[in-house]
Amino acid sequence: MSHRLLIILAGCMVLVVGSVSLPAAEKPPNVLLIMADDLGFSDLGCYGGEIETPHLDALAGNGLRFTQFYNTARCWPTR
Repeated sequence: MSHRLLIILAGCMVLVVGSVSLPAAEKPPNVLLIMADDLGFSDLGCYGGEIETPHLDALAGNGLRFTQFYNTARCWPTR
């Protein structure tokens, strides 16, 4: 066989092997951490607060809400 035919056959084999579909990798979840200064647990509408927070309520309705999330009493991460 000529070298040209071998190259064509090798190229076809690469295309055939490369076209085999592998299972798609699972997409990692999106994480949104909201840090606000002087915001209490009951200030958001999704946690029963009186202040209307429609955009945050929509995010909370379609995602995961933490109900036991504590931090230290420092305000420097938000300033």
